Amino acid sequence: MKVTSYGLFWREDEIDWHPGNGNHNRFRLLGRVGSNRGHIKIVDFRHQQGIYILYDHYGPGYVGLTRNQGLGKRLKDHTQDHLAGKWDRFSWFGFRPIDETPTEHGLLPLGETKEDLTEETNTTIGDLEALLIRAIGPKRNRVFMGFGNAEEWTQIEYDRVDTYMNRLGND
Repeated sequence: MKVTSYGLFWREDEIDWHPGNGNHNRFRLLGRVGSNRGHIKIVDFRHQQGIYILYDHYGPGYVGLTRNQGLGKRLKDHTQDHLAGKWDRFSWFGFRPIDETPTEHGLLPLGETKEDLTEETNTTIGDLEALLIRAIGPKRNRVFMGFGNAEEWTQIEYDRVDTYMNRLGND
């Protein structure tokens, strides 16, 4: 298993699940690294594959896996199924790599998942430990384990999307 990107404690209420105007299922899960023009990177993680955790006021409440469906589809389903109203934050850990060649809109696209996600036993065990520590935040763990080459992505709140998109410099 190789975690390539992750987001911690993103807020469900900061996603416009129903953008309207003929954009059925066109909501986005935008994340960023950096914040200033020339240094900002933005990705729509809607089609990311991996593991996610839903949280309520008391901590982790549900763990899910995305295989054929993307992260966005699974999360949107949970806004309408038996979990609706029972979570307000989520963390995700993605396996699809990020392509460094921007699209015409300046977003970085997701690459294809490698057929074999396990590189070696030590990497897999280390990534699993890091995932659990970051997702659950056990109070007795003193060290926050990291992933090999994964970047943490910060959620872009839906009312700040235009601000960050303008910083991509695609005038």
